[in-house]
Amino acid sequence: MSNELDLANIQGFVVRGYRLPFAGYLLAHVRDAALARRWVGDLLDEVLTAAPWSVKPEAGVNVAFSYAGLQALGLSGASLSGFSQEFRAGMAARADSLGDSGDSAPDRWEPGWLDPGVHVLVMISAYSQDALAAHDRRIRAAAQAGGLSIVADQVGAALSGGAEHFGFADGFGQPAIEGSGVAATPGQGAPDGDGWRPIRAGEFILGYPDEQGALPAAPAPDQVAVNGSYLVYRKLHQDVARFRRQLAQGSRQYAGGEELLAAKIVGRWRDGTPLALSAQRPDPELASDVQRNTAFSYADDPVGLRCPVGSHIRRANPRESLPFGGKLVNRHRMIRRGIPYGPALPAGAPDDGADRGVVFMSLQASIARQFEFVQTQWLADGNAFRLGDDQDVLVGPQDHDGTRKMTVPGDPPYFVGPLSRVVTMRGGEYFFCPGINGLRHLAALEG
Repeated sequence: MSNELDLANIQGFVVRGYRLPFAGYLLAHVRDAALARRWVGDLLDEVLTAAPWSVKPEAGVNVAFSYAGLQALGLSGASLSGFSQEFRAGMAARADSLGDSGDSAPDRWEPGWLDPGVHVLVMISAYSQDALAAHDRRIRAAAQAGGLSIVADQVGAALSGGAEHFGFADGFGQPAIEGSGVAATPGQGAPDGDGWRPIRAGEFILGYPDEQGALPAAPAPDQVAVNGSYLVYRKLHQDVARFRRQLAQGSRQYAGGEELLAAKIVGRWRDGTPLALSAQRPDPELASDVQRNTAFSYADDPVGLRCPVGSHIRRANPRESLPFGGKLVNRHRMIRRGIPYGPALPAGAPDDGADRGVVFMSLQASIARQFEFVQTQWLADGNAFRLGDDQDVLVGPQDHDGTRKMTVPGDPPYFVGPLSRVVTMRGGEYFFCPGINGLRHLAALEG
């Protein structure tokens, strides 16, 4: 088993965040398998890989396929049966366990996701709106001529200051991947004595050893699976006005005031300063220091007096605050990608009815063990943290009856609530993002 990544055969966004400020997503359905396979072959030269760049591209493309899409392209039954059960079922079938109910239920999703269904996800990243538009026009025309029907699309763009719509700087704490060639910063990998080491590549990419020294389960032959990753795509609408109201109401009796309570809910101040390192005030110098910003573990804050155990970032990555010195947590890490969509809601403005939120994507070797576990056990439930039925304030599937709360540890503790849902699913699917070798295999299929 090799620990050296075949970077030229891994799609680029799996290993590195491009930090290109504009993105477009084309969601397509296969109507002619032979033409679609030829389209995959023609697309190969445009797909960005993880091989080092001499010059950062102005725009680039990545592509992934749902289980139904791989079926439609003609992948053999033997290969299809080797994919994980949750991937074969699809996201809509997993809605109940994910908490996608009520307004987030699949029957409320935007058109295209369920009928006729999304087979192919084409992701365009671009430096400018013009570059995005040019790529979109060309790829859309080629896809339609190549046996695909575009059933939905989505555009995204970075907001001012790298924030998301609730007003917090985002994009911290990505896992460092062994063999990626991307320099690791403290806190992004796994604790290793007095320092940190990268997470084993097999936690994210098929064909490489994982944290247990084993190869993750994968379909055969190797050309299909090796260098590929499972991709979770979720369009999440953010109710910014409701979040602001709940924050304002929840802070009325809180001695620390609204901004400290906001930081307690998220685990970081709005500028990205982690509470674990600066509990009393934001520190712009610390927030911008990539060598220090993620270098904490929560091991010295077991009760959560600085950073609440139920805060968003601590739930998503509990670090060394759970048993076994972080080894349990390492098995549930994900690579997060995504970008905001829709216009920002000005401070103090009432709800304007605009659609805004985030296109959330995660990459992992096991959807069940990584994305689904974090979503259901850490974000949508409090048992792992001795918080009862408390859910994550931001993305937990809060009931609309306003019965939920968040606990901010203290003497006495402070309870934030009642809470109701502020993030709603608008559509999503489980995809497989093949390596370049996998794309060639799909293009060469006969049927």
